[in-house]
Amino acid sequence: MNSSLNLASRPFTNRILPWVLTFFILAISFVGLLVVVVLTTSANREATTVSADINRFKQEESSVLKDAKEVVGSMSPQTQQALKAAHQLVDRKEFSWSRLFADLESSLPGTVRVSRIAVRNVSKKGDETVAELELGVFAKSATIITDMISSMNKGGVFEAQLLSQQLQKGRGESGTTYELLVIYRPRAGFTPQNVAKLETDDTAKEERR
Repeated sequence: MNSSLNLASRPFTNRILPWVLTFFILAISFVGLLVVVVLTTSANREATTVSADINRFKQEESSVLKDAKEVVGSMSPQTQQALKAAHQLVDRKEFSWSRLFADLESSLPGTVRVSRIAVRNVSKKGDETVAELELGVFAKSATIITDMISSMNKGGVFEAQLLSQQLQKGRGESGTTYELLVIYRPRAGFTPQNVAKLETDDTAKEERR
C-alpha cells in the first residue's frame, strides 16, 4: 500500500487570505458606519428644518390671529353684528334643504310624520357644515320616538335630543307631537351640486314613468 507523505520541513500555508478577509470586513464596516453617519446627519438636518418651519408657521399664525383680533376690536358693535350676520348668510347658502330632507327620509321611521322644521343656526367648523335644527314630529308611540332618537344618534349624521312632547287628539287619529333639538352634520363629499343632480335624475325618472 502506497501512502502520500508530506516530507517538507515547512508545509504550505496561505498567509494572504486571512489578511484579505480582515481587510474586506473592515472595509464593509467602515462603509456601513459612513452610511449611518450620513443618514443620521441628514435626518438631523431635516428635523431641524422642519422644527424651524413649524416655529415660523406658529409665529405667523399668532401674528395673523393678533391682527384679526385688532381688526375686530376696532369695529363698532353694529359692524361686528353685521359681519356675523354676513357669515351666517354665507353658511346658510351652503346649506342644502334637499339633502336634509333626503337624510331625514332615510333616518325617520315610516310611522313618524314630520310636522315642523326650523333652522336655528348654520355654521362652518373647518370644512364641515353644522346646522342646529328644531324638529317637530308626530308619532302614536313613545317607543317609536325613543328608538328613532337612538338610531339617529348612532348614524353619525344627526344628534337628536327630546325637548318636549304634547298629546294630540282628534281628526281621526291620536298620538303625540314631539319637539326635538337636532344637530345635523351632512356627510363629506355630498355637495349641493350633487343634490341638484340627484333631483334632476329623479325628476327625469318620474317623467319617464
